[in-house]
Amino acid sequence: MFSLKKAKLHAVSVHQSRFSSLFRAIEVTGTQPQASLQHGLAGEKVLSDARNHSLLSKLCTSTRFDIWSMNRTEAFSTMSGSILLQARDPAKLNEEIQIAVDQRRCDEAWRLFEQHMQMEGFPRKSVVNNVLVCFAESLDSNWLQKAYTLVEQAFEESKQNLLEKEPLVYLSLALAKSGMPVPASTILRKLVETEEYPHVSAWSSVLAHMSLTGSGSYLSAELVLEIGYLFQNNRVDPRKKSNALLLAMKPNTQALNIALAGCLLFGTTRKAEELLDMIPKIGVKADANLLVIMAHIYERNGRREELRKLQRHIDEACNLNDSQFWQFYNCLLMCHLKFGDLEAASKMVLEMLRRGKVARNSLGAAILGLDTAELKLRKVSGEGLEVKEHDSQVLSIHTMIPYEEFLRDRKFLNLEAEAKDVLGALLAKLHVQVELITSERGVLQPTEEIYVKLAKAFLESGKMKELAEFMLKAEHEDSPVSSDNSMLVNVTNACISLGMLDQAHDLLDEMRMAGVRTGSSVYSSLLKAYCKTNRTREVTALLRDAQKAGIQFDSSCYEALIQSQVIQNDTHGALSVFKEMKEAKIPRGGNQQFEKLLKGCEGNAEAGLMSKLLREIREGQSNLDAGVHDWNNVIHFFSKKGLMHDAEKALKRMRSLGHSPNAQTFHSMVTGYAAIGSKYTEVTELWGEMKSIAAATSSMRFDQELLDAVLYTFVRGGFFSRANEAVEMMEKEKMFVDKYKYRMLFLKYHKTAYKGKAPKVQSESQLRKRESGLAFKKWLGLT
Repeated sequence: MFSLKKAKLHAVSVHQSRFSSLFRAIEVTGTQPQASLQHGLAGEKVLSDARNHSLLSKLCTSTRFDIWSMNRTEAFSTMSGSILLQARDPAKLNEEIQIAVDQRRCDEAWRLFEQHMQMEGFPRKSVVNNVLVCFAESLDSNWLQKAYTLVEQAFEESKQNLLEKEPLVYLSLALAKSGMPVPASTILRKLVETEEYPHVSAWSSVLAHMSLTGSGSYLSAELVLEIGYLFQNNRVDPRKKSNALLLAMKPNTQALNIALAGCLLFGTTRKAEELLDMIPKIGVKADANLLVIMAHIYERNGRREELRKLQRHIDEACNLNDSQFWQFYNCLLMCHLKFGDLEAASKMVLEMLRRGKVARNSLGAAILGLDTAELKLRKVSGEGLEVKEHDSQVLSIHTMIPYEEFLRDRKFLNLEAEAKDVLGALLAKLHVQVELITSERGVLQPTEEIYVKLAKAFLESGKMKELAEFMLKAEHEDSPVSSDNSMLVNVTNACISLGMLDQAHDLLDEMRMAGVRTGSSVYSSLLKAYCKTNRTREVTALLRDAQKAGIQFDSSCYEALIQSQVIQNDTHGALSVFKEMKEAKIPRGGNQQFEKLLKGCEGNAEAGLMSKLLREIREGQSNLDAGVHDWNNVIHFFSKKGLMHDAEKALKRMRSLGHSPNAQTFHSMVTGYAAIGSKYTEVTELWGEMKSIAAATSSMRFDQELLDAVLYTFVRGGFFSRANEAVEMMEKEKMFVDKYKYRMLFLKYHKTAYKGKAPKVQSESQLRKRESGLAFKKWLGLT
């Protein structure tokens, strides 16, 4: 009896030793790798060792009776009792996880969840979804990351049936609000792929919060394009009841406005134009906000003809507020300046001034006052720009609607209102960018900025006569000012301070011939500038002009003349000037008005139009050659129509005329080739030309949209060496790359490429091609 008991104790000792070794192995293999949130569903699997499970099961079966019959439960529990308890009773562990979730104890819920994953895999479906909701409600980046990792793992293990649509949409919204647009967009994409279509009001709310960041705005545009593609050209039959959920996902006007506004604010306007091209294909109706956003996009991309077509809709629209009118006409005016059409721009300004003059009379003021009151009433009722809603948007971005309320709102009205708030904040930022036009009594009026830009453009093109005519007409229509403070005098003074003396003299001649009297200060300033540069002939001509205009110079001008004569060793001339000054009885210490004005401008003091013009000419960038805009529009038209042979001819002609292609030119060409397909060699040639121009001049600058278009074409065609070059350039410039899109593109067209061992016999070019393909595949995370 004693020996039998001793043998059983020995058996327990052996089994305990085996269990201890086994649990150490499980601890080693059960660690959870952290998946990168910013690169799609590419995390490592968190799986327990199947062989350890099998061994554990066998050991439990063979020893259970011996251990329990020896009454050694306490000793056994010290080592591994909790794990054995969970292994034989997963239902209790599910209950504990649910309790932790209900009490919002995320740490405890995650600890228990990890234990369940190590032994049994995923818990029950309801528990998994409740954990996702709990982590999403916390809005904590750490728990959001863990929740997204669980989603990644479920899809990788083909267990997406455990995930319900509503918790995933809720998690996507939380990720977007927390500044994680990549995982937020990936969840939406996965829902669409698995045909669990989210409602447009739900995913547009996610889109709104994504659009507050640069990468998020780009992804928002991509999502709308991908979802919109499903509905192009009436592909979905609305008469079929089975299509009801799919049709509920169709992009609406608000979703498009959000994506387009984000693109505008972060400068991806060519991507925005792709969205505009899609609008008629999916049958979305434009509202007032969409019309104004379209105007901004056309202005940025230099589509003046499109703006002119849009003007008819703007003028006929009855629901536009005054701010939206400002924005449209500001865009039209900017586009005229971009194309160097100074005649059209000056006509617009003069027309505004004429209407303002009419509005200043009593009858016009009364009528327009009623209109203005109506506009204000519409704004109060919420029809205008949603600037007043910005505070609520700031509040909503940092809070999550409770999940129970989220589920009750079957039509997603709360999320729709939240998205509208964010859209209002985005549109308010666009409104701030309006600088050329303002409003008085409901009538559009030009600001000083437009006079500055027009004056600069006239000066750069050497059109002094046209500049003088415009300024004089503008002063005639506007409120009268003193002769020494007129716009033309300010422009003349600016020219003098910048050393543009000939242009200043030309403007004085134009004013004199038009019968406009000017003060002595501008003549004095120009005379002193001529004296400093020893331009004797011009001094003589200016003195003659001043005499005709009845201008009397002060003592400082005579002193400058005397000093100039002395420098040239003309003693007789200096004495003659001094004698003339004595006879005229001119007191010393003359007018120093211009010197004070110039010092004020240099010290950043407020000096009105002159100060702004000085800053614009000294610091402002020169306008792009108007010819480049013209040829870009021609090439864009041919590329959009798929007429690439004509586009190539236009590009060749553009080069021959001395216009250097820029990023917009090449973007049109690349997207045109990509649309018709199989033109990868042509894109490769363009790629080489782009790099050559970029290395030689500053006119060609690679941007995200151009490199993304190039990368897409190379990946589609399997040109991975060139694709790696584009990726390297984008990462060097810290540009966002949508890896999910390229992963799906690679799997669609090159799924079986570069699998297995390399061929034993292959040429050097084949070897390089394989290495490039493997490098790109590794970058995507597919190896």
